[in-house]
Amino acid sequence: MTASRANRLEPLGPIVRLQVQVEKIKTGEGIHQRYTPEHNLRSVEALLLDSGGVYGRAVDGEMLPDVHHRDHPGSRFRGANGISLLTTGHYAKMREHFGGHLTDGISGESMLLHCDGVMTLDALANGIVIGEGKDAVAIDTWEVAHPCTPFSRFALQFPHDQKPDRRITEALQFLDDGTRGFNGLYQDHGPNPAEIRLGDIVYLRT
Repeated sequence: MTASRANRLEPLGPIVRLQVQVEKIKTGEGIHQRYTPEHNLRSVEALLLDSGGVYGRAVDGEMLPDVHHRDHPGSRFRGANGISLLTTGHYAKMREHFGGHLTDGISGESMLLHCDGVMTLDALANGIVIGEGKDAVAIDTWEVAHPCTPFSRFALQFPHDQKPDRRITEALQFLDDGTRGFNGLYQDHGPNPAEIRLGDIVYLRT
C-alpha cells in the first residue's frame, strides 16, 4: 500500500510493540468503573488495517480483532479510532509524573514507537507513513485520544472505593492534549488490508 502524498518524510523511529485490545479494558459502572488492562491486551507481531480498524496477527498465526474494530462483537468503533499511537517518550513523561507502574503498552495503544520526546497533534497534521516502497502504509487522519477517569485513577493508583477529587481532574488535564496518545483512521486504498510489522520505521510527513 503506497503512500499517497509527496511530502518530505522525517523518520520518527521503529515500531517496538504492536497489540490489540481483545475486549474492553474498562469494567464496572459509574464512579466504580475501573481500568483493567491485565487480561485484555495481547501483543502481536503484525497489524492488518482496513477502514474498520485493526486485526492483530499473533506469532502462532491467530487473527485477533481489536475491540475498536467495527466488526468486533463488542465493538467500540466510533469512526475515527480504528488505530492508536504512542511513543516511548510519552511513557517516559507519564512515568516521571505518576510512577513506574505505567509500563510501555499499558495505555492500550495499537502501535508503540521508539521515539524520544513528546508528539503533538499539530505534528501529525500531514499524517504518517509506515514502512517504505510499495508496501508503505499511510495514515492521514489523527485526533487526540482524550483520557478517561478510569485510566486517570489507574495512573494515580487512586483507591477504587474513594470518591474522585481534584487529583483526578489534574490527572485528566495532564494526560490530555496527546500525552495519553492519538487515535487514527486508516483509509482503504484497495481490496486487501494493509499490514504493518514490528520493526517497521514510522515517518512523519512534514
